Amino acid sequence: MAAEEQERQSIRRELRQRLATAGERWLFVLRWVLFALACGAVLGVLGGVFAKLIDLAGAIRTAHPAFLLLLPVGAVAIHGYYRMIRADDSGTNLIISSVQAGEAVPLRLAPAIFLSTVFSHLCGASVGREGAALQLGGSVSSALGKLFRLRRDDHHVMVMCGMSAAFSAIFGTPMSAAVFSMEVVNVGIMHYAALLPCIVSSLTARAVARAVFGLPDAKYVVTSIPDLTLGTAAEAGIFGLFCGFACILYCSCLHHAEEGFQKRIASPFLRALLLGSVLLLLTFLSGSQTYNGTGASVIADAIFGVPLPWYDLLVKILFTSLSLAAGYKGGEIVPALFVGSCLGNLTGALFPACGRSLLAACGIGAAFCGVTNSPITALLICLDLFGLDGAPYYLLAVAVSYLASGYYGLYSTQRYASAKYHADFPESRDILK
Repeated sequence: MAAEEQERQSIRRELRQRLATAGERWLFVLRWVLFALACGAVLGVLGGVFAKLIDLAGAIRTAHPAFLLLLPVGAVAIHGYYRMIRADDSGTNLIISSVQAGEAVPLRLAPAIFLSTVFSHLCGASVGREGAALQLGGSVSSALGKLFRLRRDDHHVMVMCGMSAAFSAIFGTPMSAAVFSMEVVNVGIMHYAALLPCIVSSLTARAVARAVFGLPDAKYVVTSIPDLTLGTAAEAGIFGLFCGFACILYCSCLHHAEEGFQKRIASPFLRALLLGSVLLLLTFLSGSQTYNGTGASVIADAIFGVPLPWYDLLVKILFTSLSLAAGYKGGEIVPALFVGSCLGNLTGALFPACGRSLLAACGIGAAFCGVTNSPITALLICLDLFGLDGAPYYLLAVAVSYLASGYYGLYSTQRYASAKYHADFPESRDILK
C-alpha cells in the first residue's frame, strides 16, 4: 500500500509540474502576443504617417522641380542634424547588430531617420524607404522593450517585431514583413522564436495603417503568366542568373562609391556638397525626375510590360550610389527593385515565352534576394505583390539569384550562419543538444 501511495504521489507531482510548465509557456505566449499587438499598433500609426509624408514629399518635388536645387545642400543639412543630436548614422547595419547582440537601439534614431528620409525624398535623392522603416521600427520597438522591462534575452525579439511592423505598415506586404526581420539577421538561420510575435505585429501594423490612413496593400498585376514548361522554366532560371550578377554590380557600386569618396574627401560636409551638386547636374542632363526618389512609377511600368530604355537600370545605380555616398537617407532596397524590374523588362524582349511583365515581377523577388540574401522573404514579397499564379517562376528566379549573387549583400553586419554552396548539416547528437 505504501508503495502504491508513493507512486500516486509521484504521478501527482509530475502532473502538477507538467501543468505548471504548460501554464508558464502559454503565459509566455500571451505576453508576447500583447507586446506584439502594442508594437504593431504604435508602428502602424508611425508607419502610416511616414508613408503619407514620403508620398507627399515626392508629389511636391514632382510638381515643383525647384526643390531639386536643394540636392547640393540637403545632405549637408542631414549630416549636421545627425551630428547635432549625436545619432549613429550607420543605418540598418546598426539595427542588425542590435538584434545579434540583444542590445538597445537609441530612441533618438527614430526622429532622425524619419525626418531625414522625408527630407531626402523632397530634395530628390535616389533612395528608398525600407532602410528607414527598419531603423524606425527597431528604434521604437527597442524603447517599448525598455518600457515593458523585457529581459536582455528577449530584447532582440522585440526589435524584430518592430522591424516587421514598420516594414508591413509602410510597404503593404505583411507576409514578407513578418519573415524578413527573422531571416535577414543571420543568413541560413531563421529565428523561429520570434515567429508569432513578428506575425502579430506585422498584421496589426498593416491593419492600423489601412484603417487609419487608408493605405492599401501593395498589389501589381502581371499581364501574362504562361503555363510552366521546360522552356519557360529555363528562361526564368537564366534570368535569375542575370539578376544575381546585377545584384553583385549594384552592391559593389554602392559600397565602393561610399568607401571611395570617404577616402578621397575626408570632410562629410564637403563630400555631401560635391556629390549633391553632381546629382543635380545629372538630373538636369537626364531631363526628368525618372531616377530621383524611389522610382515607383518606373517599377509599375516595367511590371505592366511597357518597354523601357536599356540604360535605366545603370543610371539608377549611379544615382543611388551617389545619393547614399553623399549622406542621404532612406534605403537601398527599393532602388534595387527598380534595377531588378528594369532588367526583367529588358530580358523579356529576349525571352518572349515569359515576356516582359512576368520577368519584371521575377526581377522584384530576385533582386530583393540578391541584395539581402533572404530567399524566403523574397518569394513572399512576390506572393504579396503578384499573387500565387506565377509562384513557380518567382521561386526559380529567387533560388538562382540567391546562388549567383554569392556572398555579396547590402549589410556588412549580416552574418553567414551556413554556406551557400554546400550543405552543412549538424550531427544528430548536436541537434538533440
